Amino acid sequence: MVRPIAIDLFAGAGGMSLGFEQAGFDVRAAVELDPIHCAVHEYNFPETPVLCRNVADVEGDDIRQAARTDEFDAIFGGPPCQGFSLMGKRLLDDPRNNLVFHFVRLVSQLRPKYFVLENVKGMAVGKHKRGVDIVIEKFEACGYTVVTPYRILNASHYGVPQNRERLFLLGYRDDVAPPVYPEPQTRPANGKPAQKLSSLPLSPTVADALQDLPEIEQYDELLKGDSVEAEFGEPSEYGAILRGLAIEPNDYAALRHYDRHRLTGSWRTRHNATSIERFNQTKPGKVEPISRFLRLDPNGICNTLRAGTPSSRGAFTSPRPIHPTFPRCITVREAARLHSYPDWFRFHATKWHGFRQIGNSVPPRLAKAVADRIVEALGVTPVASDRVLHLIDSPLLTRPMRDAARHYSVSHHVIAPRLLNR
Repeated sequence: MVRPIAIDLFAGAGGMSLGFEQAGFDVRAAVELDPIHCAVHEYNFPETPVLCRNVADVEGDDIRQAARTDEFDAIFGGPPCQGFSLMGKRLLDDPRNNLVFHFVRLVSQLRPKYFVLENVKGMAVGKHKRGVDIVIEKFEACGYTVVTPYRILNASHYGVPQNRERLFLLGYRDDVAPPVYPEPQTRPANGKPAQKLSSLPLSPTVADALQDLPEIEQYDELLKGDSVEAEFGEPSEYGAILRGLAIEPNDYAALRHYDRHRLTGSWRTRHNATSIERFNQTKPGKVEPISRFLRLDPNGICNTLRAGTPSSRGAFTSPRPIHPTFPRCITVREAARLHSYPDWFRFHATKWHGFRQIGNSVPPRLAKAVADRIVEALGVTPVASDRVLHLIDSPLLTRPMRDAARHYSVSHHVIAPRLLNR
């Protein structure tokens, strides 16, 4: 039995890589510009070569050499989306928007059977609809068909306790069977779903995601680092799966061995007394009026977790939700739970990088739902990986940009440094 082969472009920390692996793919190579993201991807997927390069400078032969194959079942990725974001200026001439055409170019060069392109829903709104049409025309000129109408998928419909909408384009080579977009599997907890979703089971809740995680306030070590040996509580069914205490049905990823007694991604934030009091006074499901942070409703789902700004645009952290029980913002690990990442999956130790990696990524459960449909179109029976990967603490998770860039033999200015006012 052979697992289908996929390539991750614009890989980030690896949310889509994980979802495709869980669906039964072997992800043979990943391309990512940011050395910090590359290091985290390398840690979580130690057998996947990472090309730390700009996709614009990568050729198909580079990927064939890294992947050690000429045949690809799928290529997937989410080109940087800031130029299309509804939160931003949405400039049609934003140079970041041009990267989507390098995705098309590499699909044309590598000739995979299928591709999955993910982006913000703003790409399909207003004048940007014409941009999507142009992208589809480019794919058609290369001998591919995009399944239309393309779909905006919400992570909460696929077992993720978060309201997160993303645009997906599924495409297929003209000599293979067409795929279909995944149908919703859950309805948002504590929400008002459309009539067509009313018969579906509820998504996990915020409480399901967080209830067994240790109280970080009990551990002074987390004021100086992001991990500690800790005592966990009783998990929900969802939490037990993410902790590795229960088996997710139809999860075909390689088994990861890690220390289940260690809480990671939990570097504490020092809130001042005034902020703590304001957070205390904010009811679950309501927005704190000064910070404009939402206090999470334990019986509902999380709002969309965002990445914040890159270093070249000020390195600002995005607004983080307030914990439903404690008067503080959530930790990176808590955000990861709300994003459907398992506990073995690590992020950069610093809060800014960690939240950026989560906020920029596709929730693995959403990625898996899409990848399942590609496996179905391939007509193969997914099989579990026979690999066992041992994950231990590594400098890959703590290196500053300069050291991470040196590790991949690239300039530490490959990501523009923070601009300071003089």
